[in-house]
Amino acid sequence: MVKVISLSDEAYRRLKAIKGNRSFSEIVIDITSDGKKKDIMKFCGLWRDDSKYWENFKKEIRKSRDRAKLREVKF
Repeated sequence: MVKVISLSDEAYRRLKAIKGNRSFSEIVIDITSDGKKKDIMKFCGLWRDDSKYWENFKKEIRKSRDRAKLREVKF
């Protein structure tokens, strides 16, 4: 089964740098398979709430949508 994931440009560059002739899937499996269970608590707070960033992000999307020109279609 194939899944689509998003990576930052930096994460992509780092994976690509160590990839060589292997697939990205092989790299991810290789770097995550140390045989130990992961403590999920170490990930808590990793994605902090940055409300100011997301508000600005939404404003930029709204501005972009407002600037978009809709064209009239006649049938």
